[in-house]
Amino acid sequence: MTATIRAAAPTDVSAMHALMYELAEFEKLTHVFTGTPEGLADALFGAHPAAEALVAEDAGRIVGYALFFHNYSTFLGRRGLYLEDLYVQPSQRGTGLGTALLRALAAIAVERKCGRFEWTVLDWNTPAIRFYEKMGATILPDWRVVRVTGDALDQLAAPAEPVAS
Repeated sequence: MTATIRAAAPTDVSAMHALMYELAEFEKLTHVFTGTPEGLADALFGAHPAAEALVAEDAGRIVGYALFFHNYSTFLGRRGLYLEDLYVQPSQRGTGLGTALLRALAAIAVERKCGRFEWTVLDWNTPAIRFYEKMGATILPDWRVVRVTGDALDQLAAPAEPVAS
């Protein structure tokens, strides 16, 4: 592996955003991809950062990234590290970059005394599932992602009608 793993910098935002779109293409989700470079820059480097990222750089070109943030486990009483995206360009797969990114994130989780390191994977992405299991991850069979977006989120946030007594 000739690439290096490092913390993302503001100058990486455009390249990272392009890779995010590649990920959306791979996952057949471009129809829901609305992120912008400006939004990503704010999320990573704005006044109130919501996430952090590592990038894989090869010959001055960003060829992969991992975007992550902290969550909290009430059962463990400790924060965790949540991996939102892990993406390595197809031409770079098999070079050890995915492994290096996961190992770097695991090291961050250990250094920050996180109780767990977790992420989701699409059920049809068997190469990723095999890769994660090879790295020691457990695919949890009993948990499902719950999501509220768009109009449903607006409706859920709307003030409730008073209950008649």
